[in-house]
Amino acid sequence: MTKSKYLTGDTAAINDFIDRFDSIEAELRSENIPFIGGTDPSFRRDITPADWAGIADGSLLDPDVGCVLAGLDFHVNYLKLSHALQYLRRGAVFLATNVDSTFPMNHNFFPGAGSIGTAPLAYMTGTQPTALGKPSQAMMDAVEGKFALDRARTCMVGDRLNTDIKFGIEGRLGGTLAVLTGVNKQADWEAKDAVAVPAFFVDKLSDLGAVGRKAE
Repeated sequence: MTKSKYLTGDTAAINDFIDRFDSIEAELRSENIPFIGGTDPSFRRDITPADWAGIADGSLLDPDVGCVLAGLDFHVNYLKLSHALQYLRRGAVFLATNVDSTFPMNHNFFPGAGSIGTAPLAYMTGTQPTALGKPSQAMMDAVEGKFALDRARTCMVGDRLNTDIKFGIEGRLGGTLAVLTGVNKQADWEAKDAVAVPAFFVDKLSDLGAVGRKAE
């Protein structure tokens, strides 16, 4: 919802090469924003000599693309990055769904969107993207506008200080709750240079159920 709301009214096509495409594509379609890339299987292959030539001379590029939306791609490859780079060099707006370095999965950590989606393009172009995910307040404004969010009665729950908790604090929410099953631990926000400090924390999200039962 955030990405599509941010882009509503943009007449340029969206080059959504690098993300969890199915959900992003659904958002773009819901706002009638055209795009290329995404789940298109024609981009999930090795680059060919014809690709080199067509990308270099522009014949394989869509002239209507005005934005590159980067994010987490489990099928990132040289062909996708080459297209994205050329669109950016031609003046396309550089957006990122989020800039997380890692994400937790199966009790371990794996490369995040910021590492495999945005970082290569940022390094190639020397330009940082506008991040639409947490802690960007563009997301908070979009949620508030769509759902009539009451910030004072809302608590942000998450495991990462520099995105989740910072998002809640900068968004002036009623509270922030850190969950210790993910990226950051208590020692991280107790450090002098902590990027954000949650109002509350629990060992795991299911602990909230026990708190609720006690309150009854």
